[in-house]
Amino acid sequence: MTDGARAATRTGPPPREAETHCPYCALQCGMVLRDTDGRIEVRPRDFPTNRGGLCQKGWTAAELLDHPDRLTTPLVRDPAGELRPASWDVALDRIADGLRTVQRAHGRDAVAVFGGGGLTNEKAYALGKFARVALRTRHIDYNGRWCMSSAAAAGLRAFGVDRGLPFPLTDLGRTGTLLLVGANPAETMPPLMRHLTDQRARGGRLIVVDPRLTATARQADLHLQPLPGTDLAVANALLHIALTEGLIDREYVATRTEGFDAVRRTVAGYWPAEVERLSGVPVADLEETARALGTADSAVILTARGAEQHAKGVDTVSAYVNLALALGLPGRPHSGYGCLTGQGNGQGGREHGQKADQLPGYRKIDDPVARAHVAGVWGIDPAALPGPGVPAYQLLDSLGTPDGPRALLVFGSNPVVSAPRAARVESRLRDLDLLVVADFLRSETAELADVVLPVAQWAEEDGTMTNLEGRVLRRRALREPPPGVRTDLAVLAGLADRLADTPGAPDRFPTDPRTVFAELRRASAGGVADYAGVTWDRIESTDGVFWPCPDPDGPDTPRLFADTFPTPSGRARFHAVQHRPAAEEVCADYPLHFTTGRVLAQYQSGAQTRRVAALHRAAPHGFVELHPDLAARLGIAEGDEVRVASRRGELRAPARLSPTIRPDTVFAPFHWPGAARANSVTNDAVDPVSGMPEFKICAVRVERA
Repeated sequence: MTDGARAATRTGPPPREAETHCPYCALQCGMVLRDTDGRIEVRPRDFPTNRGGLCQKGWTAAELLDHPDRLTTPLVRDPAGELRPASWDVALDRIADGLRTVQRAHGRDAVAVFGGGGLTNEKAYALGKFARVALRTRHIDYNGRWCMSSAAAAGLRAFGVDRGLPFPLTDLGRTGTLLLVGANPAETMPPLMRHLTDQRARGGRLIVVDPRLTATARQADLHLQPLPGTDLAVANALLHIALTEGLIDREYVATRTEGFDAVRRTVAGYWPAEVERLSGVPVADLEETARALGTADSAVILTARGAEQHAKGVDTVSAYVNLALALGLPGRPHSGYGCLTGQGNGQGGREHGQKADQLPGYRKIDDPVARAHVAGVWGIDPAALPGPGVPAYQLLDSLGTPDGPRALLVFGSNPVVSAPRAARVESRLRDLDLLVVADFLRSETAELADVVLPVAQWAEEDGTMTNLEGRVLRRRALREPPPGVRTDLAVLAGLADRLADTPGAPDRFPTDPRTVFAELRRASAGGVADYAGVTWDRIESTDGVFWPCPDPDGPDTPRLFADTFPTPSGRARFHAVQHRPAAEEVCADYPLHFTTGRVLAQYQSGAQTRRVAALHRAAPHGFVELHPDLAARLGIAEGDEVRVASRRGELRAPARLSPTIRPDTVFAPFHWPGAARANSVTNDAVDPVSGMPEFKICAVRVERA
């Protein structure tokens, strides 16, 4: 039957369409959803970030909307320990009663909230407000702490602002030299590779720094393969070479920066030969990289999780920022430093109140002026706002302890799989008096909960997201949530109503996302991340709006730093940083380095993507990647089940032999639970500034299981 014949014979309402964005990574690819007689199709949309492309995850995203595992009724744990269906009134009453009981017995901070980098701006804002106004607790943080926190801290102390990319993504296609450090976008955000193809077609050079020969590294002109945990030393060596060979921009350094002398003295000790011994990167490759950056008409340095997820992640990013500043890159056309944000709203999610130390607009919660402004919007006394909480891992590790929270509400996260030292975190969750999880699937964390609340998916609610460029986008609903399912905003409103007898709690929270966004605009006005001039209508009339945008009738800011930096002096700030060893070094008992990462077909903890048939077929289980020489020494063959053990736990998965990984390093993806859970092994040491755990390196031993 032809399409015309189908149209002529179809009965029922016409197809519905919605222009929206992919629910996964921070690229936020444009797409169109089409509902034809209940069958939902995904079509790519020509948007500046993806230019009509989608990855396999994006193409299959709609399959979860009607998945048989979809939750459509609240679940409450019965006296026998089983999760049973319950009405919304019963579930919300159980939660409210439990929260009151815990806070009366142990104080307001005995309740904690844990959010996620996939929540819309409206939900992230409402969640932060709910924690601080309805619950009056200081304990809120989110899983974005494990994504962008090190780059955010380094950006704030260097530039006075944290925006993943301070320029449009399209600049990557026009830069002369692109240095990617710890990034594998060919698997984590494939449509981005179109911009890198453009860059190389224009004669640009791509250099990748990664311990593995990833799909991205295979496309590079030069691949630097350092020992995990030595990226900082590599950056200092590159700056040493740039200084020695006269490649720095002395005028830029003199007129637009401060603090360079201390950095110059520090990197003088990073002789390339010594860094080669430390990192394994040949001197010739270090020199070629420094020259490619220093002699190009334009250059961009990008970091990602490989460089950032370390107990020295902030200092590592600062070392690459130092290199960018010394070369005069930030603020120049098609040049600069940037970070590839991971989660879909990892940028917006931290700007408006999910982080332990922040209020909306990227305001500091201990700043009296910031407290007064936000309290005014919320209609409360600034003194009623709690102070700063603790970072994500410290929060989770304290759950159920005498001095820690006794109740936890989880929105948009699955820490049982995604947290470092995951077995310990799982144990902490089990020790709680009350665990509440809002999700649309029974994740591994939801399986431990006392109450599970079924919430709407991305195609069932309106809102905004902020992508890796700082571009605020519109997420549009295609349809209503299924019967029995509520939005996160409705959940918070229902709980706030029940807690309204608590002094200082509001009578209700808005459930309409447009109303919430209007309030967010007022709360962010005048802050670093100023959304006051961003309206839904303005977003819809363009391809999104870049913050800061303080005036509805004024321009937005696609590119930062052209004339000045938002620091007290208007200058960018160098920070001298020294390489230091990983928190845990190899030894006789644990002689190998272990690192983690992603695969193309899965996303984050895998709770969603593992349920999509095509993605499951493409990547059905975890694996342990190791070099054939190491495998031969250990008596391991391709496909053998291997045991990877650290001081914290172990994982078991089939061996995958690859000559492209270092012989002293093993790798496992972190998307699977159970025996293959990579985060059973990872180290919970954290960066002292950002609270970022050291996911990317620990000491292990490997044996045939």
